[in-house]
Amino acid sequence: MAPSFDNANLYNFVVRQGNGVKGLVDSGVSKVPERYIQSPSERISKPEGYQSHQHLPIDLSKLQGPQHAKVVHDIASAAETLGFFQVVNHGVPMELLESLKHAAHKFFNQPAEKKAVYLKGVSPSPSVKYGTSFVPEKEKALEWKDYISMVYTSDDDAHLFWPHECREVALEYLKTSMNMVKTILRILFENLGVTLQESKIDRLVGLKMVNMNYYPACPDPDLTVGVGRHSDVGMLTVLLQDGIGGLYVRRQGTTNCDDDWLEIPPISGALVINVGDALQILSNGKYLSAEHRVRTTGKQSRVSIPIFTTPNLSENIGPLPELVEHHGVANYRDVLFGDYMTNFFGKAHEGKKSLEFVQKSNTGV
Repeated sequence: MAPSFDNANLYNFVVRQGNGVKGLVDSGVSKVPERYIQSPSERISKPEGYQSHQHLPIDLSKLQGPQHAKVVHDIASAAETLGFFQVVNHGVPMELLESLKHAAHKFFNQPAEKKAVYLKGVSPSPSVKYGTSFVPEKEKALEWKDYISMVYTSDDDAHLFWPHECREVALEYLKTSMNMVKTILRILFENLGVTLQESKIDRLVGLKMVNMNYYPACPDPDLTVGVGRHSDVGMLTVLLQDGIGGLYVRRQGTTNCDDDWLEIPPISGALVINVGDALQILSNGKYLSAEHRVRTTGKQSRVSIPIFTTPNLSENIGPLPELVEHHGVANYRDVLFGDYMTNFFGKAHEGKKSLEFVQKSNTGV
Protein backbone atom coordinates (compact mmCIF):
# COMPACT_ATOMS: atom_id res chain seq x y z
CA MET A 1 0.00 0.00 0.00
CA ALA A 2 1.34 3.44 -0.98
CA PRO A 3 2.28 5.72 1.92
CA SER A 4 0.16 8.78 2.62
CA PHE A 5 1.90 12.16 2.81
CA ASP A 6 0.63 15.42 4.18
CA ASN A 7 2.32 18.52 2.75
CA ALA A 8 4.95 18.82 5.50
CA ASN A 9 5.89 15.14 5.43
CA LEU A 10 6.03 15.15 1.65
CA TYR A 11 8.36 18.16 1.60
CA ASN A 12 10.68 16.51 4.13
CA PHE A 13 10.67 13.21 2.26
CA VAL A 14 11.18 14.66 -1.22
CA VAL A 15 13.31 17.76 -0.61
CA ARG A 16 15.13 17.57 2.72
CA GLN A 17 15.81 13.83 2.80
CA GLY A 18 16.73 13.75 -0.89
CA ASN A 19 14.30 11.09 -2.05
CA GLY A 20 13.19 13.37 -4.85
CA VAL A 21 10.22 12.81 -7.13
CA LYS A 22 11.68 9.46 -8.08
CA GLY A 23 11.45 8.34 -4.45
CA LEU A 24 7.85 9.50 -4.38
CA VAL A 25 7.02 7.45 -7.48
CA ASP A 26 8.97 4.44 -6.21
CA SER A 27 6.96 4.59 -2.95
CA GLY A 28 3.89 3.69 -4.98
CA VAL A 29 1.91 6.93 -5.19
CA SER A 30 -0.93 6.45 -7.65
CA LYS A 31 -2.06 10.05 -7.94
CA VAL A 32 -0.36 13.43 -8.07
CA PRO A 33 0.14 14.85 -4.54
CA GLU A 34 -1.42 18.23 -3.85
CA ARG A 35 1.95 19.99 -3.64
CA TYR A 36 2.60 19.13 -7.31
CA ILE A 37 -0.74 20.20 -8.75
CA GLN A 38 -0.22 23.31 -10.86
CA SER A 39 -2.77 26.08 -11.31
CA PRO A 40 -4.80 25.60 -14.52
CA SER A 41 -2.98 28.48 -16.23
CA GLU A 42 0.39 26.74 -15.78
CA ARG A 43 -0.58 23.26 -16.95
CA ILE A 44 0.50 21.90 -20.31
CA SER A 45 -2.60 20.29 -21.69
CA LYS A 46 -1.48 19.16 -25.13
CA PRO A 47 -1.63 15.38 -25.47
CA GLU A 48 1.67 13.52 -25.39
CA GLY A 49 3.07 12.92 -28.83
CA TYR A 50 1.50 16.11 -30.22
CA GLN A 51 4.03 18.21 -32.11
CA SER A 52 2.88 21.67 -33.02
CA HIS A 53 6.16 22.77 -34.54
CA GLN A 54 8.12 20.83 -37.13
CA HIS A 55 11.39 22.34 -38.26
CA LEU A 56 14.57 21.16 -39.88
CA PRO A 57 17.75 21.26 -37.80
CA ILE A 58 20.59 23.51 -38.92
CA ASP A 59 23.54 21.59 -40.36
CA LEU A 60 26.66 23.20 -38.90
CA SER A 61 28.96 21.30 -41.28
CA LYS A 62 27.65 23.55 -44.07
CA LEU A 63 29.39 26.54 -42.47
CA GLN A 64 32.47 25.34 -44.34
CA GLY A 65 30.88 25.31 -47.79
CA PRO A 66 28.87 27.36 -50.29
CA GLN A 67 25.84 27.40 -47.96
CA HIS A 68 27.74 29.31 -45.24
CA ALA A 69 25.65 32.46 -45.67
CA LYS A 70 22.37 30.53 -45.42
CA VAL A 71 23.45 28.78 -42.22
CA VAL A 72 24.48 32.12 -40.69
CA HIS A 73 21.13 33.61 -41.69
CA ASP A 74 19.19 30.67 -40.25
CA ILE A 75 21.01 30.86 -36.90
CA ALA A 76 20.54 34.62 -36.58
CA SER A 77 16.90 34.47 -37.68
CA ALA A 78 16.10 31.78 -35.10
CA ALA A 79 17.81 33.77 -32.34
CA GLU A 80 15.83 36.88 -33.27
CA THR A 81 12.42 35.20 -33.45
CA LEU A 82 11.87 31.99 -31.51
CA GLY A 83 15.08 31.95 -29.48
CA PHE A 84 15.42 28.20 -30.09
CA PHE A 85 16.91 26.09 -32.87
CA GLN A 86 18.38 22.62 -33.32
CA VAL A 87 21.75 21.70 -34.83
CA VAL A 88 23.25 18.57 -36.34
CA ASN A 89 26.83 17.78 -37.36
CA HIS A 90 27.80 19.76 -34.29
CA GLY A 91 31.01 17.93 -33.41
CA VAL A 92 29.69 16.02 -30.39
CA PRO A 93 29.98 12.26 -31.13
CA MET A 94 26.74 10.30 -31.35
CA GLU A 95 28.12 7.59 -29.07
CA LEU A 96 28.77 10.22 -26.40
CA LEU A 97 25.17 11.45 -26.62
CA GLU A 98 23.91 7.91 -26.05
CA SER A 99 26.36 7.44 -23.17
CA LEU A 100 25.10 10.64 -21.54
CA LYS A 101 21.53 9.39 -21.48
CA HIS A 102 22.64 6.06 -20.06
CA ALA A 103 24.76 7.79 -17.37
CA ALA A 104 21.83 10.01 -16.34
CA HIS A 105 19.57 7.00 -15.82
CA LYS A 106 22.37 5.23 -13.95
CA PHE A 107 22.78 8.13 -11.53
CA PHE A 108 19.09 8.61 -10.79
CA ASN A 109 18.35 4.90 -10.48
CA GLN A 110 20.67 4.68 -7.48
CA PRO A 111 19.23 4.38 -3.95
CA ALA A 112 18.22 7.74 -2.49
CA GLU A 113 21.04 7.73 0.07
CA LYS A 114 23.65 7.58 -2.73
CA LYS A 115 22.23 10.71 -4.34
CA ALA A 116 21.52 12.55 -1.08
CA VAL A 117 25.25 12.92 -0.38
CA TYR A 118 25.15 15.75 -2.97
CA LEU A 119 22.31 17.68 -1.32
CA LYS A 120 22.96 21.36 -0.68
CA GLY A 121 24.71 21.79 2.65
CA VAL A 122 26.26 18.31 2.71
CA SER A 123 27.70 17.97 -0.81
CA PRO A 124 31.48 17.51 -0.79
CA SER A 125 31.77 20.47 -3.18
CA PRO A 126 29.73 23.65 -3.72
CA SER A 127 30.14 22.93 -7.43
CA VAL A 128 27.95 19.80 -7.23
CA LYS A 129 24.33 19.86 -6.17
CA TYR A 130 21.58 17.26 -6.24
CA GLY A 131 18.05 18.48 -5.77
CA THR A 132 14.48 18.56 -6.94
CA SER A 133 12.22 21.22 -8.46
CA PHE A 134 13.80 24.72 -8.89
CA VAL A 135 13.47 26.72 -5.66
CA PRO A 136 11.18 24.39 -3.70
CA GLU A 137 11.07 26.55 -0.59
CA LYS A 138 9.52 29.40 -2.62
CA GLU A 139 7.26 27.52 -5.03
CA LYS A 140 3.49 27.31 -4.69
CA ALA A 141 3.53 24.05 -6.66
CA LEU A 142 6.62 21.87 -6.97
CA GLU A 143 8.05 20.78 -10.32
CA TRP A 144 8.05 17.08 -11.22
CA LYS A 145 11.82 16.87 -11.68
CA ASP A 146 15.02 15.77 -9.97
CA TYR A 147 18.46 16.95 -11.08
CA ILE A 148 22.19 16.82 -10.51
CA SER A 149 24.05 20.05 -11.27
CA MET A 150 27.82 20.14 -11.91
CA VAL A 151 29.63 23.48 -12.23
CA TYR A 152 32.93 23.27 -14.09
CA THR A 153 35.89 24.92 -12.37
CA SER A 154 38.75 22.63 -13.45
CA ASP A 155 39.38 19.10 -14.67
CA ASP A 156 40.89 18.20 -11.30
CA ASP A 157 37.82 19.47 -9.45
CA ALA A 158 35.48 17.57 -11.79
CA HIS A 159 37.40 14.30 -11.41
CA LEU A 160 37.48 14.73 -7.66
CA PHE A 161 33.88 15.78 -6.94
CA TRP A 162 31.51 15.06 -9.83
CA PRO A 163 29.55 11.79 -9.36
CA HIS A 164 31.52 8.88 -10.80
CA GLU A 165 28.40 7.54 -12.54
CA CYS A 166 28.45 10.47 -14.95
CA ARG A 167 31.63 12.53 -14.52
CA GLU A 168 33.61 11.31 -17.54
CA VAL A 169 30.79 11.62 -20.08
CA ALA A 170 29.57 14.94 -18.64
CA LEU A 171 33.06 16.41 -18.83
CA GLU A 172 33.56 15.22 -22.40
CA TYR A 173 30.13 16.56 -23.39
CA LEU A 174 31.06 19.97 -22.00
CA LYS A 175 34.47 20.09 -23.67
CA THR A 176 33.34 18.88 -27.08
CA SER A 177 30.45 21.35 -27.12
CA MET A 178 32.39 24.53 -26.43
CA ASN A 179 33.82 25.01 -29.92
CA MET A 180 30.26 24.87 -31.26
CA VAL A 181 29.05 27.36 -28.62
CA LYS A 182 31.80 29.85 -29.45
CA THR A 183 31.23 29.45 -33.19
CA ILE A 184 27.52 30.22 -32.79
CA LEU A 185 28.26 33.21 -30.55
CA ARG A 186 30.75 34.64 -33.07
CA ILE A 187 28.10 34.29 -35.79
CA LEU A 188 25.50 36.03 -33.66
CA PHE A 189 27.75 38.92 -32.68
CA GLU A 190 29.06 39.39 -36.24
CA ASN A 191 25.44 39.48 -37.42
CA LEU A 192 25.04 42.49 -35.13
CA GLY A 193 28.08 44.14 -36.69
CA VAL A 194 30.20 43.48 -33.60
CA THR A 195 33.48 41.60 -33.47
CA LEU A 196 34.51 40.57 -29.97
CA GLN A 197 38.00 39.57 -28.93
CA GLU A 198 38.44 35.92 -27.97
CA SER A 199 39.25 36.95 -24.40
CA LYS A 200 35.86 38.69 -24.16
CA ILE A 201 34.01 35.64 -25.53
CA ASP A 202 35.91 33.46 -23.06
CA ARG A 203 34.68 35.67 -20.19
CA LEU A 204 31.12 35.60 -21.52
CA VAL A 205 31.10 31.79 -21.34
CA GLY A 206 33.51 31.56 -18.42
CA LEU A 207 31.01 29.89 -16.08
CA LYS A 208 29.83 26.52 -17.36
CA MET A 209 27.48 24.01 -15.81
CA VAL A 210 26.25 20.57 -16.87
CA ASN A 211 22.90 19.44 -15.49
CA MET A 212 21.26 16.06 -15.73
CA ASN A 213 17.48 16.30 -15.37
CA TYR A 214 15.25 13.35 -14.53
CA TYR A 215 11.49 13.44 -15.04
CA PRO A 216 9.86 10.32 -13.52
CA ALA A 217 6.74 8.97 -15.18
CA CYS A 218 3.77 10.82 -13.71
CA PRO A 219 0.34 9.35 -12.84
CA ASP A 220 -1.42 12.38 -14.36
CA PRO A 221 0.82 14.60 -16.54
CA ASP A 222 -2.03 17.05 -17.16
CA LEU A 223 -1.83 18.25 -13.54
CA THR A 224 1.90 18.83 -13.27
CA VAL A 225 4.88 20.37 -15.04
CA GLY A 226 8.41 19.06 -15.28
CA VAL A 227 9.74 22.62 -15.39
CA GLY A 228 7.66 25.78 -15.18
CA ARG A 229 7.77 28.79 -17.48
CA HIS A 230 11.22 30.38 -17.51
CA SER A 231 14.07 31.65 -19.62
CA ASP A 232 17.68 30.61 -19.02
CA VAL A 233 20.01 32.99 -17.24
CA GLY A 234 23.11 32.84 -19.43
CA MET A 235 24.37 33.16 -23.00
CA LEU A 236 23.53 29.93 -24.83
CA THR A 237 22.15 26.65 -23.54
CA VAL A 238 22.98 23.36 -25.25
CA LEU A 239 20.39 20.65 -24.60
CA LEU A 240 20.32 16.93 -25.32
CA GLN A 241 16.80 15.48 -25.43
CA ASP A 242 16.26 11.74 -25.08
CA GLY A 243 13.63 11.17 -27.74
CA ILE A 244 10.52 11.12 -25.53
CA GLY A 245 9.63 14.78 -25.97
CA GLY A 246 7.97 17.36 -23.76
CA LEU A 247 9.96 20.57 -24.34
CA TYR A 248 7.78 23.58 -25.25
CA VAL A 249 8.84 27.10 -26.23
CA ARG A 250 6.60 30.13 -26.23
CA ARG A 251 6.34 32.16 -29.40
CA GLN A 252 7.70 35.63 -28.75
CA GLY A 253 5.19 38.37 -28.00
CA THR A 254 2.25 36.08 -27.26
CA THR A 255 0.10 35.50 -24.22
CA ASN A 256 0.17 32.39 -22.05
CA CYS A 257 -2.38 30.36 -24.03
CA ASP A 258 -1.87 26.75 -25.09
CA ASP A 259 -1.81 27.73 -28.76
CA ASP A 260 1.14 30.05 -28.12
CA TRP A 261 3.43 27.16 -27.15
CA LEU A 262 5.34 25.09 -29.71
CA GLU A 263 6.89 21.72 -28.99
CA ILE A 264 10.55 21.32 -29.91
CA PRO A 265 10.44 17.78 -31.28
CA PRO A 266 13.27 15.41 -30.39
CA ILE A 267 15.47 14.75 -33.43
CA SER A 268 17.94 11.89 -33.31
CA GLY A 269 21.51 13.18 -33.10
CA ALA A 270 20.47 16.83 -32.79
CA LEU A 271 21.25 19.26 -29.99
CA VAL A 272 18.87 22.06 -29.02
CA ILE A 273 20.35 25.56 -28.71
CA ASN A 274 18.54 28.40 -26.99
CA VAL A 275 19.29 32.03 -26.21
CA GLY A 276 19.56 33.08 -22.56
CA ASP A 277 18.93 36.36 -20.74
CA ALA A 278 22.58 37.49 -20.78
CA LEU A 279 22.67 37.33 -24.58
CA GLN A 280 19.38 39.20 -24.85
CA ILE A 281 20.81 41.94 -22.63
CA LEU A 282 24.12 42.17 -24.52
CA SER A 283 22.30 42.32 -27.87
CA ASN A 284 20.09 45.14 -26.53
CA GLY A 285 17.04 42.98 -27.17
CA LYS A 286 17.89 41.94 -30.73
CA TYR A 287 18.19 38.30 -29.68
CA LEU A 288 15.41 36.97 -27.50
CA SER A 289 15.85 34.63 -24.58
CA ALA A 290 13.31 31.91 -25.07
CA GLU A 291 10.61 31.31 -22.49
CA HIS A 292 10.15 27.56 -22.25
CA ARG A 293 8.77 24.80 -20.04
CA VAL A 294 8.69 21.02 -19.84
CA ARG A 295 5.71 18.67 -19.74
CA THR A 296 5.82 15.50 -17.67
CA THR A 297 5.24 12.11 -19.23
CA GLY A 298 2.91 9.32 -18.15
CA LYS A 299 4.63 6.63 -20.21
CA GLN A 300 8.23 6.35 -19.03
CA SER A 301 10.85 8.36 -17.21
CA ARG A 302 12.59 11.00 -19.28
CA VAL A 303 16.05 12.57 -19.05
CA SER A 304 17.54 15.71 -20.56
CA ILE A 305 21.09 17.01 -20.27
CA PRO A 306 21.68 20.76 -20.67
CA ILE A 307 24.94 22.70 -20.67
CA PHE A 308 24.49 26.25 -19.42
CA THR A 309 27.15 28.72 -20.59
CA THR A 310 27.13 31.99 -18.69
CA PRO A 311 29.40 34.99 -18.08
CA ASN A 312 31.80 34.94 -15.19
CA LEU A 313 30.14 36.19 -12.01
CA SER A 314 32.52 39.18 -11.99
CA GLU A 315 31.67 40.15 -15.58
CA ASN A 316 29.72 43.35 -16.12
CA ILE A 317 26.94 42.81 -18.67
CA GLY A 318 24.88 45.40 -20.48
CA PRO A 319 23.97 46.33 -24.04
CA LEU A 320 27.09 46.45 -26.22
CA PRO A 321 28.11 50.10 -26.87
CA GLU A 322 28.01 49.63 -30.66
CA LEU A 323 24.37 48.55 -30.44
CA VAL A 324 23.36 51.37 -28.10
CA GLU A 325 24.87 53.83 -30.57
CA HIS A 326 23.06 52.15 -33.45
CA HIS A 327 19.70 51.82 -31.68
CA GLY A 328 19.92 55.22 -30.00
CA VAL A 329 18.86 53.75 -26.64
CA ALA A 330 20.01 51.17 -24.10
CA ASN A 331 17.09 48.91 -23.28
CA TYR A 332 18.81 47.47 -20.20
CA ARG A 333 21.07 48.83 -17.51
CA ASP A 334 24.52 47.39 -16.88
CA VAL A 335 24.74 44.86 -14.07
CA LEU A 336 27.31 42.59 -12.49
CA PHE A 337 26.37 39.15 -13.76
CA GLY A 338 26.75 37.66 -10.26
CA ASP A 339 24.01 40.04 -9.06
CA TYR A 340 21.75 39.08 -11.96
CA MET A 341 22.28 35.40 -11.22
CA THR A 342 21.53 35.86 -7.51
CA ASN A 343 18.26 37.56 -8.41
CA PHE A 344 17.41 34.81 -10.92
CA PHE A 345 17.89 31.95 -8.47
CA GLY A 346 16.23 33.78 -5.59
CA LYS A 347 12.66 33.19 -6.74
CA ALA A 348 10.43 30.61 -8.34
CA HIS A 349 10.10 30.33 -12.11
CA GLU A 350 7.85 33.05 -13.47
CA GLY A 351 8.39 33.37 -17.20
CA LYS A 352 10.84 36.12 -18.14
CA LYS A 353 10.24 38.36 -15.12
CA SER A 354 13.92 38.13 -14.17
CA LEU A 355 14.71 40.57 -16.99
CA GLU A 356 12.80 43.24 -15.07
CA PHE A 357 15.86 43.37 -12.79
CA VAL A 358 17.78 45.19 -15.55
CA GLN A 359 15.03 46.47 -17.81
CA LYS A 360 14.65 50.19 -18.29
CA SER A 361 11.22 51.75 -18.17
CA ASN A 362 11.59 53.27 -21.64
CA THR A 363 11.41 49.95 -23.46
CA GLY A 364 8.79 47.35 -24.18
CA VAL A 365 11.36 44.66 -25.00
